[in-house]
Amino acid sequence: MTRWTADDIPDQTGRTILVTGANSGLGLRSSQALAARGARVLLGCRNPERAARALDEVGRVATGPAPETVALDLADLESVRAAADDVTARVARLDVLMNNAGIMAVPHGATAQGFELQLGTNHLGHFALTGLLLPALLRAPEARVVTTSSQAHRTGRMRWDDLQWSRGYQRWRAYGQSKLANLLFVHELDRRARAAGTSLVSTAAHPGWAATHLQSGAGATKKLAELGNRFLAQSDEMGALPQLYAATMPDVTGGAYFGPDGRFERAGHPTRVGCTAAARNPEDAHRLWELSEQLTGVDYPF
Repeated sequence: MTRWTADDIPDQTGRTILVTGANSGLGLRSSQALAARGARVLLGCRNPERAARALDEVGRVATGPAPETVALDLADLESVRAAADDVTARVARLDVLMNNAGIMAVPHGATAQGFELQLGTNHLGHFALTGLLLPALLRAPEARVVTTSSQAHRTGRMRWDDLQWSRGYQRWRAYGQSKLANLLFVHELDRRARAAGTSLVSTAAHPGWAATHLQSGAGATKKLAELGNRFLAQSDEMGALPQLYAATMPDVTGGAYFGPDGRFERAGHPTRVGCTAAARNPEDAHRLWELSEQLTGVDYPF
């Protein structure tokens, strides 16, 4: 793979793409790059004020249809359902769903439905959104679902006896579990899409260490994050490249995982990368899928 950049994105004219977490960071940069290549971009955002600013920033570089915002709070399944209804009412088909939004290593909290906040936002919210939008995706000739994971999946373990961290919460371990769940979802969605005879491609990407709002905190933690972003991280524009490659390039196959090509996959241009055996475990992927259907009340109508 050559040193691929956003300038190498194929023409996206006629494609409709929903990006979650589009108000900042990787989501904003992805939205700008896709709109600049002619796509109709729907910006899934939780905060109305930030959504308005993102709409203006993406609109300034759009070469095709004007971008649009979609109110979306992944930590509330009612909001997820409303967003899916909104998108379905607006579009004849959805070509790409970019499951980009996420939170990282936050203090213990719960979603509107009582799920642990990181698993609920990073995995369950996107699981529900993808299932609710599946009919629109299947109306596209070559639909893709691109889910953003992280190198933190390598430290992740599925706590089947306590997925919601009701005891002994550890923020980084909970984050690792949510990112492992992302990859289990990617592989199971790919298996089910192929078994149903569809052309849907489920793929994943990670940004390496990119300077985004995810590296937050307070006190010494915040200062360390700021120093790391300044001296070690790559830009959010570079961090967005792996998921942009996964969303747009014709050689992408189901289950593929993309990340930076630099040392330790920390920075660089997109390339195909590996994941842990735990992330490819078909039994765990099936178990998580069945449990996710129960928890969200969303079934996939293949």
